[in-house]
Amino acid sequence: MRNNPLLNLALALFILLATGWLLYIGRPIILPLVTALITVYVMISASNALHRQPLFRRLPQPVLRFFLVTVFAGVIMSLAVISATTIREIASLAPVYEANIDGMLETVAVRFGLDRQAMWDELRQVTIEAFNLRTLFLGLLGGFTDIGGTLFLIVLYTAFLISERGGFETKVAAAFKAEGQAEKVLDVTRTINSRVRDYLAIKTLINVILATISFVVLWLHGTDFALFWALLIGLLNYIPYIGSYVGVFFPVVLSVAQFASLPMTLSLTLFLTLAQVMVGSYLEPKLVGRQVNLSPIVVLVALSVWTALWGVPGAILAVPMTSVLAIILANFEETKPFAILLADTVTGAEDSGGREGKG
Repeated sequence: MRNNPLLNLALALFILLATGWLLYIGRPIILPLVTALITVYVMISASNALHRQPLFRRLPQPVLRFFLVTVFAGVIMSLAVISATTIREIASLAPVYEANIDGMLETVAVRFGLDRQAMWDELRQVTIEAFNLRTLFLGLLGGFTDIGGTLFLIVLYTAFLISERGGFETKVAAAFKAEGQAEKVLDVTRTINSRVRDYLAIKTLINVILATISFVVLWLHGTDFALFWALLIGLLNYIPYIGSYVGVFFPVVLSVAQFASLPMTLSLTLFLTLAQVMVGSYLEPKLVGRQVNLSPIVVLVALSVWTALWGVPGAILAVPMTSVLAIILANFEETKPFAILLADTVTGAEDSGGREGKG
C-alpha cells in the first residue's frame, strides 16, 4: 500500500486542499505573520549592510535593528495616513469630478446631436449615473480599518521576530538532534533568506525608480494627488506582470474626471505606460534576472492562487512565497522533481538545495 501511486496522489491532493483551506480561513492570522517574516529578512539584511558603514559600525546590532523597526513602523503609519487622507480628499472632490464628467459628456452629446435624445439619456446612465464617486471612495476608505489592524500586527510580529532571532540557531540545534539535520535546516533557512532578500531588495529598488518616474509624469501633467498615485504604482509593481498597469488605471480614470479632456488623459496614459514598458521590459529583467528562478507560467499560476487565497496582499507575496516553496521542495530527493518543474532553468533548481549565499 505504501508504494501505491494512486494512494500517494490522493494523499498529496488531500494535503494540498487541506493546506489551501487552512491558508484561506487562517488569513487574518497567517498573512500578518508571513508578511512579518519576509519583512524580517529584508530588515536583517539592511541592518547588516548598515553595520558595515563607518557611521553605524560602532552601534550594537540590537540597537541598529530596533532603529530599523522604529523606522519601518513610522513608514507604515505614514503610508496609512497618506492613503486615508487622500481617499477622504478624493471623496470630498467627488461632486466636482462628477460635474466635470457631466459637462464633458454634455459637450460631446451636443457636438454629435445627441442632446435631448434617448441615446444621450442612455449615455448618461452608463457613465455618470452608473456609479457614485463619493460612495465608491468612502467604501474604499472603510476598508482601511481592517488594513490598519493588519499593519499593526505586522509591525508587532516583526519586532518580536527580530528580538527572538538571536536564539534561533540554538533552538534548531535542540529541536533537530540527528546528525546533520540541524545544519540542513539552517542551510535551507539561509538559502531562503538569501533568495527572498535579494529578490525583494532589487524589486524594491526597481519600484522606487518606477514610482519616481511616475510621480514626475503625474506632477508635470498637474494630476491631483500625484504622490499618492506614484506610491500606489510602486507598491502594486510588486505584483508580477499586471500590478503596475493596474496602478496606472486609477490615476488615468481619475484624470478624466479632473481634466475632462481626452488629449490630457491620453497624454498621461501614454507617458505612464512608457514608464511601465521601460522599467518592466528593460530595467527589471536586467536587474532581477533569475533571482527567484521561477517559470513565467508558474508565476502566473501562483499569482492566481495566492490572490484567490489572500487577495491583493497574496498577489504581492506570490513570488517570494512560491520561491520559498521551491527551495524547500529542492532540498528533499522525493520532492526535487517538483522543484525542477517549478523552475525556469534546471541548473538553478538543482542548485537551490541550500548551496546559495549565507545571507
